[in-house]
Amino acid sequence: MSASPLHAVREPLPDALGSRKARGAFFTPPEISRFISEWAIRAPSDHVLEPSSGEASFLLAAGERLRQLGAATVDERQLVGVELHEPSAQLALQFLADRGVSGTVTVSDFFEVAPSRSFEAVIGNPPYIRYQQFAGAARAKGLQAALSQGVRLNGLASSWAAFTVHAAQFLKPSGRLGLVLPAELLAVSYAAQVRRFLLERFASVRLVMFESLVFPGVLEEVVLLLAEGQGPAPCFEVYQARDVSELASVNGARWTGFTPERDEKWTPALLSRRTLDVYRQVTAGEGFAKLLDWGETYLGAVTGNNDYFALTRADVRRLGLTQADLLPISPPGSRHLRGLAFSERAWRALAADGARCYLFYPRPGALSDAARAYVASGRARGVHIAYKCRTRDPWWRVPLVPQPDLLLTYMDHDRPRLTANTAHVYHLNSLYGVAIRHGLRDLGRDLLPLASLNSVTLLGAEVVGRAYGGGLLKLEPTEADRLPVPAPSPIRAAERELRALRPQLSSFLRRGELSKAVQLVDRVLLTRHNNVTHQQLAALREARQQLFSRRITRGRGARGQD
Repeated sequence: MSASPLHAVREPLPDALGSRKARGAFFTPPEISRFISEWAIRAPSDHVLEPSSGEASFLLAAGERLRQLGAATVDERQLVGVELHEPSAQLALQFLADRGVSGTVTVSDFFEVAPSRSFEAVIGNPPYIRYQQFAGAARAKGLQAALSQGVRLNGLASSWAAFTVHAAQFLKPSGRLGLVLPAELLAVSYAAQVRRFLLERFASVRLVMFESLVFPGVLEEVVLLLAEGQGPAPCFEVYQARDVSELASVNGARWTGFTPERDEKWTPALLSRRTLDVYRQVTAGEGFAKLLDWGETYLGAVTGNNDYFALTRADVRRLGLTQADLLPISPPGSRHLRGLAFSERAWRALAADGARCYLFYPRPGALSDAARAYVASGRARGVHIAYKCRTRDPWWRVPLVPQPDLLLTYMDHDRPRLTANTAHVYHLNSLYGVAIRHGLRDLGRDLLPLASLNSVTLLGAEVVGRAYGGGLLKLEPTEADRLPVPAPSPIRAAERELRALRPQLSSFLRRGELSKAVQLVDRVLLTRHNNVTHQQLAALREARQQLFSRRITRGRGARGQD
């Protein structure tokens, strides 16, 4: 290994919490490091690597494990750590010495350490640095390390993804990789390459998931990756634990196998095999399509400063702006989109109530006196130097996207909401717009929001989306494209019945009684026009409730740690 190995320590240096977060250093509960060490280390002669050793949580557990297996002595060649932060490396060696354990900790960027393929076990908790901070030379080295193994990560990849691929290269062919990873592994699009790599590289891939958050003070959901042997693996297996206290019973537990379709997320592994088969059967049938089959989903306009560009009616009057200076918009946010349609009447009511329903958008040509004065005030406030503003000419002209047929929320508590844009307003980047394909526009605008209130679409949202901070459900654009929604043919066949439901559905949605609305649509679209049995429907509803409750419960736990 390159860089500088440490075998002795000086006085440990303090490490501020902010510095730890910047490095992605979140220290592991001892129950987890002990569990992974006991799984990965199987002989007293095993050589163990902890690639991001921090303050030696895994090295300490590994030393204890080797002793349990009968190792008379544990020398510095058996326990090897790599740590970027020298004070943490010093602390790690101090902790090992206090336990009477010898080891080597190399102070280095792990991506600069050449793989040696000499370890029976590689264990640890990779640094978790989101893509916004995982930048510059560090990102370049990480992406290159992953690419050297055929894994091409995109610009949204966080640090753990490249770290996982690089760590696997230090194993002997039959070695074992035990890592604490963010649950992003299951769901995010950029991790598809990592998921594929794991199944191709290892003969067995197992994941331990937790119902509760297990890192004190950290909102990130984690999984434990247990991968071993020379691949490929026909599937991966999952065990769901309530919390770390259940790790002691994992060895005798029943694991659930899951064979993903190519580049499919691993989130469906949370479903029972029977329910997953029903879900796949229904969504693959003629009665369902993807939202992408209906039309294009796209993000709303990016103003660069909503406080300046999105105006209330009172703002408009105070500034003396005219209709030629403005465009109607759906106000920033999505709370107002609760029904099946966003009408002109609803827009006017919001405007009268003080919502930001107007976009400052002077028409081409000479500016009006009022618009010119507002542009001058924006420059005086420094609006023109915001990134999105200074990269366009003129800075005060917001690049528009087309008026959408439908409005789609992409971050919500209960479900993504499709709403017909009957007010014909523009939208900002707090929403997605959906432009329905030619030939489907009337049907899609009128009935797709209504038809999407069904148990398959609700379950599909949990499967293709991801849990976000506080328990919110988020859809990225590519995830929204994959949202399962009823196909045009069953909607046409059920058109009269669906239209007859509209008054009841609107009433249920106004009162927040989503389940009653879904039951009505299920009866028409799923039972009558898709031949879904009552038993299958019960399984789909139970599965959606299971994933929904898991997300909400974890969100409450996260808020409790704020």
